[in-house]
Amino acid sequence: MTDALIYDHVRTPRGRGKPDGALHEVTSIHLGATVLSALRDRHQLDTSLVDDVIFGVVAPVGEQGQCLPRLAAIAAGYSEKTAGVQINRFCGSGLESVNMAAGKVAAGGADFVVAGGCESMSRVPILSDGGAWSTDPALAYTANFIPQGISADLMASKYGYRREQLDDLAVESHRRAAHAWADGRFNRSVVTVRDLLGEILLERDETVRAGCTRADLSKLKASFAELGVKAGFDALAIARYPDVERVIHVHHAGNSSGIVDGACAMLIGSKAAGAAAGLRPRARIRAFAEIGSEPTIMLTGPAYAAEKALKKAGMSVHDIDLFEVNEAFAAVPMRFAEVLGIDPARINVNGGAIAMGHPLGATGAIILGTALDELERSGKSTALATLCIGAGMGVATIIERI
Repeated sequence: MTDALIYDHVRTPRGRGKPDGALHEVTSIHLGATVLSALRDRHQLDTSLVDDVIFGVVAPVGEQGQCLPRLAAIAAGYSEKTAGVQINRFCGSGLESVNMAAGKVAAGGADFVVAGGCESMSRVPILSDGGAWSTDPALAYTANFIPQGISADLMASKYGYRREQLDDLAVESHRRAAHAWADGRFNRSVVTVRDLLGEILLERDETVRAGCTRADLSKLKASFAELGVKAGFDALAIARYPDVERVIHVHHAGNSSGIVDGACAMLIGSKAAGAAAGLRPRARIRAFAEIGSEPTIMLTGPAYAAEKALKKAGMSVHDIDLFEVNEAFAAVPMRFAEVLGIDPARINVNGGAIAMGHPLGATGAIILGTALDELERSGKSTALATLCIGAGMGVATIIERI
């Protein structure tokens, strides 16, 4: 076995995932080709050395189907020797692509792999791919299916998180993201998205609100209350968790992850391959893990995946300097911090998906790259990235700066 090393990463800014968003006119292929081109060009990389491109794509239909990473590599002018594959582990897909790439490199099955993800949520809306989980009555009954937003409210109700606490976390996410942008912390890794004529479409994350306050968020209506009551999902949640007297609906558009468009790419390879190509590694992947968790509450997996990865690495939470926990809903990082006894000041120090958005297939690799950049900026050594996942799963990755 050999070390799997991270040589570099890039991402697009995240555009609002609506028809009036800055990236709505950009196809998924163009988003993917943008990050692949940028990763190649900044290192003058001979792409014939890249064995594979692994991208997370959570809605792999329409323009995001037909093996998007292979087609994006062709569009970007990569060598015809570079293969491509897309994977779907729901919200964990981007980080899972990194873990798969690391496994291939560590096992000697590849010299270089580009891992990442792509999701144009304005053009290929969430749930476009359908699926049995929510539509097959027999499976929905077996899995005790409820929508993810109800799961977030169930979690908040079960563990006693008030709306004011969740809104404060959301405000802090925006404050940290705005500060990080103002301080130039994303400059190295964010690449401009241009149209086919070369005109700039987007240079910065589009959904960050620097002046967001709790008073602003207090005006927003809870997003899942009507669905929970009228569709009966609250009753299903309580049937699975009878210790919860009632589901209190506290999540809304302002304290949940934003729907956005975006893509990312991370170059992972062996020490020998990097040396031969004249590249200097930035970090090594110490360990990674995935785990299943109870599928109704669904969003508790990050803590368990983190514990599993830490055990594999022979580490404890005290050995980790920074944590990136995807802010799918505000209750998720709050529960993570509570279970593992982590100071929230060490989690998402440059903001998270509540402020900058969650392009489903890409987010996992994005937050790992964000952690790497911050390790270098702050002079710290280790980071752990993790995400909650639909149907009850978690995924985690630990990196060490070189």
